[in-house]
Amino acid sequence: MSWALAILFGVAVILFIVSFFKTDSMKIEQQIEQITSTFGDEVSQLQMQIRNLEIDSEIMAQEAGLLAGSSEKWSLLHDVLDLYKRGYSLDSIAAKKERSIEEIQDMLVPYIKAKEERRKVANDI
Repeated sequence: MSWALAILFGVAVILFIVSFFKTDSMKIEQQIEQITSTFGDEVSQLQMQIRNLEIDSEIMAQEAGLLAGSSEKWSLLHDVLDLYKRGYSLDSIAAKKERSIEEIQDMLVPYIKAKEERRKVANDI
């Protein structure tokens, strides 16, 4: 009988010690999840900023000094180019921006033509 009590007491002590490691492990796991989530959000924000900078730089390269119009026109061109680069069709872009398809095509011509010319040069090499 005393052996049984001693064994039960020993098992209780072992389980008590294991419970401390288990709670520390859970805290560490929660911290890792929080850091991972924060890191993922920051990466998404950086990707969005990079995409916007790429679009802006492409617009600047095409329109260098030619776009003296309003910031409204710049914003529209930015949005249209962004949707085009994401893979939206010209029809859906026109519907989303409430413009005609021809108007959207006219806005995108310099960017589509430049892209096709790059492909031709790459294929010629």
